[in-house]
Amino acid sequence: MRLLRSYLFLLWLYGWMAICGVLYVPTMLMPRVVTQRAIGLYGEIVRFGLKLICGVDTEIRGREHMVPGPAIYAGKHQCMMDVFIPFMTVRDPCHILKKELVWTPFLGWYVLSTQMIPIDRAGTTRTLKAMIDKAKQRAADGRTIIIYPEGTRRDPNAPPDYQPAGISALNKALNVPIVPVATNAGLCWPAKGARFKPGKIVYEILPPIPGGLDRKTLMARLESELEGASNRLIDEGRAVQAARGVK
Repeated sequence: MRLLRSYLFLLWLYGWMAICGVLYVPTMLMPRVVTQRAIGLYGEIVRFGLKLICGVDTEIRGREHMVPGPAIYAGKHQCMMDVFIPFMTVRDPCHILKKELVWTPFLGWYVLSTQMIPIDRAGTTRTLKAMIDKAKQRAADGRTIIIYPEGTRRDPNAPPDYQPAGISALNKALNVPIVPVATNAGLCWPAKGARFKPGKIVYEILPPIPGGLDRKTLMARLESELEGASNRLIDEGRAVQAARGVK
């Protein structure tokens, strides 16, 4: 039954993605924030489907810690849901994402129309410089740069694997507050595979870290705060699942 519900949710997820992808096309002729609000609405549809079909509640905590841009949003990355949360919490988000998405039908159009920052994840020096140049331009417009310091989705049981190059370069170049965002989302929505588990996903926005810290201090503090909060949320999420008899 759980696997059937998972496949029904995937149908919901991608079915509504196709519907919204078509319906939202006119927003690309409007100010950027209109398109972003529309994407946030799709995120709410995803949240509703998670609850309705898979029995997964979602909660966003700590909104009071979100600062107006320019800023850097540094989040844990455990599942696809993570990418929608900034559109629900940030006025003008700018994702750093893999360049292959630009060539995806509909999705690529929205990436370009909202002026996100596509990069080659091979990670050359030239790629890093191009990312920083574009991030400076976006920050000058007051936008919040979204980055996942571990680079890719990871299972909540996996040890942390922070990649300091991107986040530390942004910190040095922009000198703006860094807002850590912890989560336990991977307990319910797997990084890989299609077996969703009932429970409660929590995203917790933590107090901002001042910009301009040296690389060693920044990475030590960011990892400590993100891992500490995420581990607490994971313990909380497992308790919820245990109470519901979820294995």
